[in-house]
Amino acid sequence: KTTMTLIKCISLTALLSGAGTARADSTDNVSSRLQVHVPQSLFRPEGYDHREALFGVPPYGGAIAQSVYYADSDLCDPTVDTRKGYPIRSKDSTGKMEPWPSPLILMVDRGGCSFVQKVRNAQKAGAAGAIIADNTCLCSDKDCVSANGQAVCQPAEPIMADDGSGGDISIPSFLMFKVDADQVKAELKANQMVQIEMQWALPSPDDRVEYDLWTTPSDPVSKDFQKNFKAVAQALGSHAYFTPHMYVYDGIKSNCQGFDGENMCFNLCTNNGRYCATDPDNDLDHGISGADVVKESLRRICIWKHYGETDGVGSEWWDYVAQFLERCDNPDFFANDDCANDCYKHAKIMADVIERCMKDSGGLEKDTPNTFLDLEMQAQVSRGVVILPTAFVNTIALRGGLTTATVFTGICNGYLDGTEPKICTECQGCPDFDGCISSGKCHGGKGGGGVSKNAFMGSILLLSCVFGAVAFWHYRKTREEMREQVRGILAEYMPLEGDDGHVGSPMDFARRGGTEGLMS
Repeated sequence: KTTMTLIKCISLTALLSGAGTARADSTDNVSSRLQVHVPQSLFRPEGYDHREALFGVPPYGGAIAQSVYYADSDLCDPTVDTRKGYPIRSKDSTGKMEPWPSPLILMVDRGGCSFVQKVRNAQKAGAAGAIIADNTCLCSDKDCVSANGQAVCQPAEPIMADDGSGGDISIPSFLMFKVDADQVKAELKANQMVQIEMQWALPSPDDRVEYDLWTTPSDPVSKDFQKNFKAVAQALGSHAYFTPHMYVYDGIKSNCQGFDGENMCFNLCTNNGRYCATDPDNDLDHGISGADVVKESLRRICIWKHYGETDGVGSEWWDYVAQFLERCDNPDFFANDDCANDCYKHAKIMADVIERCMKDSGGLEKDTPNTFLDLEMQAQVSRGVVILPTAFVNTIALRGGLTTATVFTGICNGYLDGTEPKICTECQGCPDFDGCISSGKCHGGKGGGGVSKNAFMGSILLLSCVFGAVAFWHYRKTREEMREQVRGILAEYMPLEGDDGHVGSPMDFARRGGTEGLMS
């Protein structure tokens, strides 16, 4: 029993460590460009190959072109010494070398701590951008391996992933491969000035936005989003195309499949260790297993293939997920086929179609590849997905919390100017967001509790009428009071004789409203 438990723990550790060292096996779809402008000898018309960090806030559509300073450090210590590194600067009045002048791009050696920690410290030191200089050759780069005489090389390109704490980082960063970074460092160490440009292309928008969600059936963070986003997806209609992705670990790369094809990670994997998931409740002997998560992932992939892929809305897919979260999302029913069938029924999905899809794609038994799960693993590697959940809009990862309003705002901002659907112009910024999505109209106005234009103009008109009425009443009242005062004054005088010989009373003037003068 003890030996078996130890083997399970070792297998679980192997799976998790494999997840943390995920690498891109092919060139990812970067939307950025890295170029050296000074010195001219390092300029390349096509720019330099690099990898973009999955954290920080890139200025899409813009660029950062600044002088580069080499920290000559791994920058793992939060107390950054800005008076060291290259090129050498002149000394100040204290006899110490002057600090790096801002703004700058800071080059930092890889290793010693996470990418996030390095870039965070570079940001604190005043850098506008950071370049991580790789310290290991790619095995595919034979010239680099032979030139450096390295006995160890990396078989795949590294991914600058977020370790989960990169939300406070606002500067962008790139990883520059060793063979190129060494040339830049050589110039800087020779006290030569180097100027680098980091540039980002704005994704080409049009009148339809594509958005993706990477998650797992056991992910707790995305559950509320999956429960509530159906109405938004329907309101966007053909103006947006959604694709759900299920994150599955590669069991072969994680050493969950032995040399003889045996499943070394037991109930964490299916297909003899090919496809794996972490244990949601961290109990390998009870509750929901990793294999259960893989099975539910394949089920949702098949539901999307048959009920969502055509229109990109997938109302039945959203219905099934909401039903599953309500009925089956607990250790007792997560892997219960009867519970899944009940969800099929309420979501109006044909159970036999989905079960046949799961089987025809390769199934989950024996050492057999599954076509759909393989495609998901290839997609997650090419996209560089490491943190879950992750949402993409037009291939750009969304920053901030995964909420219905956040994703809706990201989608609406992804349209070409003038092509956004009416639901975006009407509901973006509406305080009653849910009501606006359901009715298609914002009631109560936008701007965090403000009033609509019609209500505002109506209020102004009403106030004008009220003040006008009050002013007229005050005028009439004042006029009558003046007449009374005049009557009182004139009543004290003798009758006056007019030019025509008419003898009248001074009160006649007051009675006529003061239209004649008292004296001619």
